[in-house]
Amino acid sequence: MNLEIITPDKKVFAGEANAVTFPGTEGQFQVLDNHAPLVSTLDVGDVVVETTPGATKQVYRIDGGVVEVLKNKVLVLAEAII
Repeated sequence: MNLEIITPDKKVFAGEANAVTFPGTEGQFQVLDNHAPLVSTLDVGDVVVETTPGATKQVYRIDGGVVEVLKNKVLVLAEAII
């Protein structure tokens, strides 16, 4: 799936990912390829990006935001990277 993590200042990540874990305001959740469409608010916490199975995961600590998942495209609008 295509993932973009954007803050008001810059684009933090843009590329392919196999799995992404989010700090949702109602609890942590994970998005995989072909996930159902969703929009969710995000709390302060870690967005964990797995680009390939078994590879080192990239972690971005965000200060809240919103995520949209639609047709294998995931867009994260983060308040800030902390």
